[in-house]
Amino acid sequence: MRGYGQYCGLARSLEIVGDRWNLLIVRQLLIGPARYRDLIGGLPGIATNLLADRLRDLEAAGVLERQLAGKGSAVEYALTPWGAQLREPIESLIRWSAPLMTRGPQGDSFRPEWLALALPALLDARVKIQAAATVGLEVGGAPFQLRATRSGFEVGPQDGLDFDATVRADPACVLGLAAGALALDDARALGMIEIDGAESVVRAVFGA
Repeated sequence: MRGYGQYCGLARSLEIVGDRWNLLIVRQLLIGPARYRDLIGGLPGIATNLLADRLRDLEAAGVLERQLAGKGSAVEYALTPWGAQLREPIESLIRWSAPLMTRGPQGDSFRPEWLALALPALLDARVKIQAAATVGLEVGGAPFQLRATRSGFEVGPQDGLDFDATVRADPACVLGLAAGALALDDARALGMIEIDGAESVVRAVFGA
């Protein structure tokens, strides 16, 4: 890796994670350990040889490691404890990006699993939950759930829990609600969202 030649924490951090794709690889692994083919699927646009190079560099730097997946012999990649500490700066960047997201995808790729990192980052910063609630989310692809408790927010696959409400909307709408940049009443008036179940729960979860 090329260095900046500066005795500065930011410069040395960027020497490891500042190259193109590196933080997006970390994003995928913050969602969960992943095999090589899963990383290819979750990083649309990356070349296979470039991904291999980036994984090798991040492993050499101590950000990630290889491990056996389950009981089989397949290898998956996972963050080391030090690498997992990147969650906080990445969540800060997600919150900082809110003005950049309001214009919608504009043809860019989107994967619903990316919301697993984005929604807690946005909601934890501005919403305090008084009672636990579970909201189903349908934003394209497989449906998943947003679990809200007093300790924070968690997004994951449906686990059989009953939903207090279900939200159907496009990603820009859901991100706008989570960031506090879009009012629920405006989203309803514009036909951007459908809600089944308790609307009051949706308002509480999204601070709307």
